[in-house]
Amino acid sequence: MPLDQSDHLARLAESAYERLGDYESLVYDGRRHRSGELLRRATRVGAGLGELGIRPGERVVVLMANCPEVSITYQAIWRAGAVVTPVMFLVSPPELAHILVDSGARVLVTTADLMASVAAAAPQAPGLERVIVVDELPENAPQLPPGITITPYAELESSSPGGIAARGSGDLAALMYTGGTTGRAKGVMLSHGNLYACSAAAHTAANETGLTEGITRTLMPLPLSHAYGLIVTLIGWHAVEPPFAVLQRWFDPAQWLKLAVEHRIQRTTLVPSMIQMLLEQPLAEADLSSMRYVSSGAAPLAPETRAAWQRAVPSSEILEGYGCTESGSVIATTRPGLNRHGSVGTPLPGYEVEVRDEKDQSLPPGAEGEICVRASGVMTGYWNAPDLTEQTLAGGWLRTGDIGRFDEDGFLFLVDRKKDLILRGGFNVFPRDVEDALMGHPAVISAGVVGRPDPRLGEEVVAFVALREPCEAADLIAYAKEKLSAHKYPREIHVLDRLPVTSVGKLDRKALRVLVRT
Repeated sequence: MPLDQSDHLARLAESAYERLGDYESLVYDGRRHRSGELLRRATRVGAGLGELGIRPGERVVVLMANCPEVSITYQAIWRAGAVVTPVMFLVSPPELAHILVDSGARVLVTTADLMASVAAAAPQAPGLERVIVVDELPENAPQLPPGITITPYAELESSSPGGIAARGSGDLAALMYTGGTTGRAKGVMLSHGNLYACSAAAHTAANETGLTEGITRTLMPLPLSHAYGLIVTLIGWHAVEPPFAVLQRWFDPAQWLKLAVEHRIQRTTLVPSMIQMLLEQPLAEADLSSMRYVSSGAAPLAPETRAAWQRAVPSSEILEGYGCTESGSVIATTRPGLNRHGSVGTPLPGYEVEVRDEKDQSLPPGAEGEICVRASGVMTGYWNAPDLTEQTLAGGWLRTGDIGRFDEDGFLFLVDRKKDLILRGGFNVFPRDVEDALMGHPAVISAGVVGRPDPRLGEEVVAFVALREPCEAADLIAYAKEKLSAHKYPREIHVLDRLPVTSVGKLDRKALRVLVRT
């Protein structure tokens, strides 16, 4: 009996082409690409991977900054029945080596500009056999260890178009390594069924209110190698109108503004740190009247940042959402026209979400606890980590590690990460409460708060800020003291030129914790 292919991701991409036809679908680096061209390239690369001996279920590491070949390669890997293993282009060689070894990948796809990282990681990854390079290698390219074959991407594209290898709903489609901000990166296993369910639910939620009809022009600065960027790509394959995307190689605020104006962009996907950087651009002087929706995720958005954006781009509505890699990237989202400020919206269709206490009991509206999720989009588990999988998915519910609450109308509000909780003198301090208070000061652009070990109190509250104008730390402490209860306000504030962020734009608390200990 043949396997059901309805939620096979390569089939999803192909069905989008069959439904929408051949159209101008992508602009990258000034060049325009059509949907038919991109699909044809994927069919050839997929066949080429098969000819190289890539087997169904095998992991293939993809290490690239944003470019058309990222999506083409994902489709090709799925067509070959293999598993996409995306890696952020900013990864360090030791991190890359860990992912290569842990995933067991024999093959890596990359670009010439990242060969130095590959060459540095390869000696610690003895299982790596082949590196596929998308573009021309210069004569002085870093040398790989003996035994590793370099294959030009063009060689794969010269193959005759191939079909789609059969895979079932529960078969692994992507092995997504978490950022590793709290330790060594873990591999999150997402099946074809997981990613299909999450992307379909997110597409349904985005269109439930009927306000997105005709909204097709998107600017995409998010890394496609991150779960957020991946799911945005898959959502596009559910479209009922031909989508048009402008892709940035990586986020550059000045270029973002230029592209948004030039292409009359109607929606974009950002993270809060990107929004903050864009607010430093002359937004009010630019014609952004076509902008309707700004999706914000990956981290909480400060109320002051939201308000500043709405003043600068009044035609747009910020739609906050929430998710994690383990949930397929999305858990809750704000539907267009149904904004509740401070909330990340309501759960996706088919997603059961509860807020639970330390005894794993569901809490009523208004009570704060850990956000737990059960859905078809939730991961099948952690790669090579059965004990952690059992702990995280006990009873079929994903324990996110995030603290939140529901209001009476079912809107979800994030409080903070459970692991980021500061315990000062026996009182709980959530960093986000302190950060939001500091962000209310007119001199503060961004704020990050962590705990410093303290022999008397257990932990002390320490804040880091970036400023738009000079301001004394003592004045900021006094300001926070007026806004917060006695156990919450920071006793130390340090000024930085810019707060450290991770490769996907989240505040890097790990880096801040290092600073408070040095």
